[in-house]
Amino acid sequence: MTKKVKDILKNYGGDNPGVLSQLAKIFNHGSLAGTGKLVIFPVDQGFEHGPDASFFKNPPSYDPAYHFELAISAGCNAYSAPFGFIDSVAREFAGQIPLILKANNSDSLYKNPKSPLPAITSGVEEALRLGCSAIGFTIYPGSEDSLSMYESAVKLGREARKAGLPLVIWSYPRGGSLSKEAETALDVVAYSAHIACQLGAHIVKVKPPADFFEKQKLKTSSDSLDKRVAHVIQAGFSGRRIIIFSGGPAKDKTDLLGEIKLLAKGGAFGSIVGRNVFQRPKEEALVLLKEIMEIYKKSV
Repeated sequence: MTKKVKDILKNYGGDNPGVLSQLAKIFNHGSLAGTGKLVIFPVDQGFEHGPDASFFKNPPSYDPAYHFELAISAGCNAYSAPFGFIDSVAREFAGQIPLILKANNSDSLYKNPKSPLPAITSGVEEALRLGCSAIGFTIYPGSEDSLSMYESAVKLGREARKAGLPLVIWSYPRGGSLSKEAETALDVVAYSAHIACQLGAHIVKVKPPADFFEKQKLKTSSDSLDKRVAHVIQAGFSGRRIIIFSGGPAKDKTDLLGEIKLLAKGGAFGSIVGRNVFQRPKEEALVLLKEIMEIYKKSV
């Protein structure tokens, strides 16, 4: 156990040994073990956007085993997916990488722009049976159904803690009166990260914030991504909670790595990158993940 990881765990003094052990397991796994940084590989896009929209560009990625193998070979800290993807091959890969079960999901066949509300598709019982190290949940701050999502997140977090599992919250502002541009506004992303922390999340996933303010013009420079990231980290209880950032829409490799360099410079705890990885051929994806990890290693 490195001092860096011990210092992070000290911020979770109210949690039981089971939760702390699983957080430590995630931080001490893979290429970034002991650095206090995370690169997590998530594959919930098949459920969220459809299998063809997600996997057609790289046909081997229709197979759940492909993603396990990719995450393990690259040395990711953890792999996250909905119940079906993990359950289908969990026995084959048992014990090889920490798993995060994504407990709620939505699909693109039905849209309610004002009130997006994911369905609860699994829970703590499934996470324990599959040997997961954490459980994940999406909230949409700004949605007309946001309050019920908060209540569900708290309930899941309470059950997870009793079972010794950390809670990971995907906090994506969306719906209600928020404009599309507002979904990545600096003040809104910071607010969404703070809400997730208030709900008891151990790890919070948000999108990289844009140089834009929706509701509150902050007296801080926002023209550089690293400065915007530093403010989001500040909103996460002044760095007492683990804030990681999504890879966002598919983009050029150079642009992606440039963005991650600024995330790391701003103090991000890490990245959770999915489609920008698995939509590339496997060897290319492995190289990309290792380059991302190298950026975070150099930032420590």
